[in-house]
Amino acid sequence: MRMISLLLVALVALIHTGFLVLEMFFWNHPVGQQIFNMTPEVSASSATLAANQGLYNGFLVAGLIWGLVSGRRDVKVFFLVCVIVAGVYGGLTTAKTTILYSQALPGALALLAVLFARPARARPHL
Repeated sequence: MRMISLLLVALVALIHTGFLVLEMFFWNHPVGQQIFNMTPEVSASSATLAANQGLYNGFLVAGLIWGLVSGRRDVKVFFLVCVIVAGVYGGLTTAKTTILYSQALPGALALLAVLFARPARARPHL
């Protein structure tokens, strides 16, 4: 279960890296406009807000990677809860309920895996 939890946390970090790239660099591009079903005018008028959202996703990625590298369960739990809350809020307050499945669900699965995984054995101090 420990390996599954690590893979799921890494997957959530990868998903949010994709969100970061999309929102910060491709929002005002035909790719972003197609994915979010926006006109060029709408994407241009909301590009600054999207870049801000992308930056927040970058902070989530940084926290998840910190949790993976440090092995700290508390860090992984905190940032996964942040991902879930953001996904649920976004899914309930926007016209895109798919956010629940693309953001909140992977975060919840990763959180469950982290909570059920046995902690790594502590290394003996020399």
